[in-house]
Amino acid sequence: MSLSRIVMRLARNPGTEFADGDDHRGYALVAPLTAEGKIDDAAFRSAKSKATVRRFAPDEDAQEGLLNKRGDRWFFDYGEDGDEAEPLYRIGEHRFAVGEYVSITDEEGRLLTYKVTDVAAV
Repeated sequence: MSLSRIVMRLARNPGTEFADGDDHRGYALVAPLTAEGKIDDAAFRSAKSKATVRRFAPDEDAQEGLLNKRGDRWFFDYGEDGDEAEPLYRIGEHRFAVGEYVSITDEEGRLLTYKVTDVAAV
């Protein structure tokens, strides 16, 4: 099983304070991907502890956590009482390739769009 490092940066989100996006705000995710660039569910189950996430923004300390799954729901887990801290919208269907978009619910409950800007083998 191989892991990939996926960098996602905040894309344009009209109607929010991030209408023009923000390249300094986003996520760095390490996860197993299929040849098609989707999360490899079987490989994830055998290497959950290696599937990590780092949320970064210029106005806050970086948050370190894990990619997690409960039933069909994927989320970023920062160890906050086992809560699904940041649910990921249909993440199992997304293709992680440069230029693709991913939706993540932030800590305030807003669904924001991020653009994949880098994918590299770890």
